[in-house]
Amino acid sequence: MSVRITALIDPDGGTSARRLAWLASDADGVPVGSAFLRLFTRAGQDHLAELDLGVHPAERRRGTGSLLLEAAVAAARQDGRRSVVTQAEAGSPGDGFLPARGFRKVLTMTYTRLPLAGADLTAVAALSERPHPGYRLASWEGTVPDDLAVTFVASRHAMDDMPMGGTDFGTVVWDLERVRAAAAAVEKRGELLHTVVAIDESDGSIAGFTELVVPGDGKGDGQHYGTGVLSAHRGHGLGRWMKAASIRQAAERHPELGGLLTDTADNNPYMRQINDALGYVPTHTTFEYQLDL
Repeated sequence: MSVRITALIDPDGGTSARRLAWLASDADGVPVGSAFLRLFTRAGQDHLAELDLGVHPAERRRGTGSLLLEAAVAAARQDGRRSVVTQAEAGSPGDGFLPARGFRKVLTMTYTRLPLAGADLTAVAALSERPHPGYRLASWEGTVPDDLAVTFVASRHAMDDMPMGGTDFGTVVWDLERVRAAAAAVEKRGELLHTVVAIDESDGSIAGFTELVVPGDGKGDGQHYGTGVLSAHRGHGLGRWMKAASIRQAAERHPELGGLLTDTADNNPYMRQINDALGYVPTHTTFEYQLDL
């Protein structure tokens, strides 16, 4: 089969990355596959590219994926990137395709779901109400309130030492502009961003946070984003406390919500224990693969 690879203009730009795209089509011009390469542009990650490649199941094992990969890798090299990362579900075609082409497995992610219909929300509520001396909870919808903005940005450093295995992920540098841009992006998609934070009562600073994104109609599944506690405040159970409060509020505000999704690196036992204790059930495993250029 003759395959043509066409570079496309991708309008999906942003403040932290730009994307390149390629379309694979057969001799009749019918699309059979595509590839997207996200080029991170912010300091700390401007060495990195993220690949999303797919081929129609009926067209696999005919060289289409290899041609798309060659185009994407060549573009990453030309742009001066050091690493290309991508994901493949365990046992999927990509899980065999990537190692054969020089990618190495650098991280294992376990995806889990909390089905709200069967969850013990009474126990979750009790966890969220349990006192944590020296701390209090606060929450908001959408972008961070102005009076908490500075300390919320500082709390993002709780993610700096997030376990990433051997991934050359770099450092995500958060400032107020990025925090507000992320909230605006969620709103633009028609979704709702809900944030719960733990506040240190000694000085009013945010010690940790957890974020949840819910579909705008309040149906389907919500998706947990980041959860982190600053190192000076760890060991007090704040992570489970905040996540329990987030679950409780989501169930109360969105009674038609089906469940909550999250993913956790296998080398992050603390967060895995939290998810297990709250009733999250594993759904599948995904591997992070990396190609060093």
